[in-house]
Amino acid sequence: MSPAADDTTVRAAGCVLWRPAPPTAPSGPELCLVHRPKYDDWSHPKGKLKPGEDPLAGALREVAEETGYAAVPGVELPTVRYLANGRPKEVRYWAAAAGTGAFVPSDEVDRILWLPPGAARARLTQPRDRTLVDALLATCPPGTGHRTTP
Repeated sequence: MSPAADDTTVRAAGCVLWRPAPPTAPSGPELCLVHRPKYDDWSHPKGKLKPGEDPLAGALREVAEETGYAAVPGVELPTVRYLANGRPKEVRYWAAAAGTGAFVPSDEVDRILWLPPGAARARLTQPRDRTLVDALLATCPPGTGHRTTP
Protein backbone atom coordinates (compact mmCIF):
# COMPACT_ATOMS: atom_id res chain seq x y z
CA MET A 1 0.00 0.00 0.00
CA SER A 2 1.34 3.43 -0.84
CA PRO A 3 1.85 6.11 1.78
CA ALA A 4 -1.07 8.04 0.24
CA ALA A 5 -3.46 5.13 0.76
CA ASP A 6 -5.16 4.41 4.06
CA ASP A 7 -7.97 2.21 5.34
CA THR A 8 -10.61 4.22 3.46
CA THR A 9 -8.80 4.02 0.10
CA VAL A 10 -10.30 1.60 -2.41
CA ARG A 11 -7.43 -0.44 -3.82
CA ALA A 12 -7.65 -1.73 -7.37
CA ALA A 13 -5.37 -2.90 -10.16
CA GLY A 14 -5.48 -3.40 -13.89
CA CYS A 15 -3.53 -3.56 -17.11
CA VAL A 16 -3.14 -1.73 -20.36
CA LEU A 17 -3.59 -4.92 -22.38
CA TRP A 18 -1.95 -4.93 -25.81
CA ARG A 19 -1.28 -7.22 -28.74
CA PRO A 20 0.67 -6.77 -31.98
CA ALA A 21 -1.36 -5.21 -34.78
CA PRO A 22 -2.48 -7.58 -37.55
CA PRO A 23 -0.16 -7.74 -40.60
CA THR A 24 -2.61 -5.71 -42.70
CA ALA A 25 -2.70 -2.84 -40.18
CA PRO A 26 -0.07 -0.19 -39.47
CA SER A 27 2.69 -1.41 -37.19
CA GLY A 28 2.43 -0.96 -33.46
CA PRO A 29 0.25 -2.38 -30.76
CA GLU A 30 -3.50 -2.65 -30.49
CA LEU A 31 -4.93 -1.92 -27.05
CA CYS A 32 -7.88 -3.70 -25.47
CA LEU A 33 -10.65 -1.55 -24.02
CA VAL A 34 -13.61 -2.91 -22.09
CA HIS A 35 -17.16 -1.56 -22.10
CA ARG A 36 -18.98 -1.70 -18.77
CA PRO A 37 -22.74 -1.44 -19.33
CA LYS A 38 -23.36 -0.45 -15.68
CA TYR A 39 -21.48 2.82 -16.28
CA ASP A 40 -21.73 2.89 -20.11
CA ASP A 41 -18.01 3.65 -20.27
CA TRP A 42 -14.86 2.44 -22.00
CA SER A 43 -11.80 1.77 -19.86
CA HIS A 44 -8.77 -0.44 -19.40
CA PRO A 45 -9.52 -3.75 -17.67
CA LYS A 46 -9.26 -3.23 -13.91
CA GLY A 47 -11.01 -4.04 -10.66
CA LYS A 48 -10.93 -3.98 -6.89
CA LEU A 49 -8.37 -6.09 -5.11
CA LYS A 50 -9.45 -8.86 -2.79
CA PRO A 51 -8.30 -8.49 0.85
CA GLY A 52 -4.58 -9.25 1.04
CA GLU A 53 -4.30 -9.80 -2.73
CA ASP A 54 -1.03 -8.84 -4.42
CA PRO A 55 -1.73 -5.94 -6.83
CA LEU A 56 -0.08 -7.59 -9.85
CA ALA A 57 -1.93 -10.85 -9.21
CA GLY A 58 -5.17 -8.86 -8.92
CA ALA A 59 -4.46 -7.00 -12.16
CA LEU A 60 -3.90 -10.27 -14.04
CA ARG A 61 -7.04 -11.79 -12.47
CA GLU A 62 -9.13 -8.80 -13.52
CA VAL A 63 -7.81 -8.92 -17.09
CA ALA A 64 -8.74 -12.61 -17.31
CA GLU A 65 -12.19 -12.04 -15.79
CA GLU A 66 -13.07 -9.01 -17.91
CA THR A 67 -11.47 -9.90 -21.26
CA GLY A 68 -11.08 -13.69 -21.25
CA TYR A 69 -7.36 -13.32 -22.06
CA ALA A 70 -4.36 -14.42 -20.06
CA ALA A 71 -1.86 -11.58 -19.72
CA VAL A 72 1.93 -11.49 -19.64
CA PRO A 73 2.92 -8.53 -17.44
CA GLY A 74 5.54 -6.02 -18.50
CA VAL A 75 6.51 -2.75 -16.86
CA GLU A 76 4.47 -1.12 -14.13
CA LEU A 77 2.73 2.03 -15.36
CA PRO A 78 1.78 5.08 -13.27
CA THR A 79 -0.68 4.60 -10.43
CA VAL A 80 -3.94 6.49 -10.93
CA ARG A 81 -5.67 8.13 -7.97
CA TYR A 82 -9.13 9.71 -7.95
CA LEU A 83 -12.37 9.94 -5.97
CA ALA A 84 -15.02 7.29 -6.65
CA ASN A 85 -18.35 7.74 -4.92
CA GLY A 86 -16.72 10.15 -2.48
CA ARG A 87 -13.92 7.72 -1.49
CA PRO A 88 -10.28 7.85 -2.57
CA LYS A 89 -9.41 5.15 -5.09
CA GLU A 90 -5.92 4.00 -6.06
CA VAL A 91 -5.45 1.86 -9.17
CA ARG A 92 -2.08 0.31 -9.99
CA TYR A 93 -1.51 -0.56 -13.65
CA TRP A 94 0.88 -2.68 -15.67
CA ALA A 95 1.57 -3.00 -19.37
CA ALA A 96 0.56 -6.53 -20.31
CA ALA A 97 0.78 -8.52 -23.53
CA ALA A 98 -2.33 -10.51 -24.39
CA GLY A 99 -1.82 -14.25 -24.28
CA THR A 100 -4.29 -16.94 -25.18
CA GLY A 101 -7.98 -16.51 -24.61
CA ALA A 102 -11.28 -15.39 -26.03
CA PHE A 103 -13.79 -12.79 -24.91
CA VAL A 104 -17.17 -13.91 -23.57
CA PRO A 105 -19.67 -11.12 -22.79
CA SER A 106 -20.92 -10.83 -19.20
CA ASP A 107 -23.06 -8.53 -17.09
CA GLU A 108 -19.90 -6.68 -16.00
CA VAL A 109 -18.26 -6.31 -19.44
CA ASP A 110 -20.43 -6.70 -22.52
CA ARG A 111 -17.94 -5.68 -25.23
CA ILE A 112 -14.24 -5.27 -25.84
CA LEU A 113 -12.43 -3.44 -28.63
CA TRP A 114 -8.88 -3.82 -29.93
CA LEU A 115 -7.77 -0.41 -31.17
CA PRO A 116 -4.57 1.34 -32.24
CA PRO A 117 -3.29 3.74 -29.55
CA GLY A 118 -4.76 6.92 -31.07
CA ALA A 119 -8.22 5.40 -31.45
CA ALA A 120 -8.00 3.92 -27.94
CA ARG A 121 -7.15 7.35 -26.48
CA ALA A 122 -10.18 8.84 -28.25
CA ARG A 123 -12.55 6.05 -27.13
CA LEU A 124 -11.58 6.03 -23.43
CA THR A 125 -14.25 7.73 -21.34
CA GLN A 126 -12.03 9.13 -18.56
CA PRO A 127 -9.15 11.48 -19.43
CA ARG A 128 -7.08 9.91 -16.63
CA ASP A 129 -7.14 6.61 -18.56
CA ARG A 130 -5.69 8.31 -21.65
CA THR A 131 -2.48 9.10 -19.78
CA LEU A 132 -1.90 5.34 -19.41
CA VAL A 133 -1.81 4.94 -23.20
CA ASP A 134 0.86 7.62 -23.33
CA ALA A 135 2.77 5.95 -20.49
CA LEU A 136 2.70 2.59 -22.29
CA LEU A 137 4.02 4.13 -25.49
CA ALA A 138 6.70 6.14 -23.66
CA THR A 139 8.10 3.22 -21.66
CA CYS A 140 7.78 0.47 -24.23
CA PRO A 141 9.03 0.23 -27.80
CA PRO A 142 6.32 0.20 -30.50
CA GLY A 143 4.54 -3.13 -30.74
CA THR A 144 5.70 -4.43 -27.38
CA GLY A 145 4.96 -4.03 -23.70
CA HIS A 146 8.53 -4.55 -22.57
CA ARG A 147 11.08 -1.91 -21.72
CA THR A 148 14.31 -1.99 -23.71
CA THR A 149 16.43 -0.27 -21.06
CA PRO A 150 16.49 -0.74 -17.27
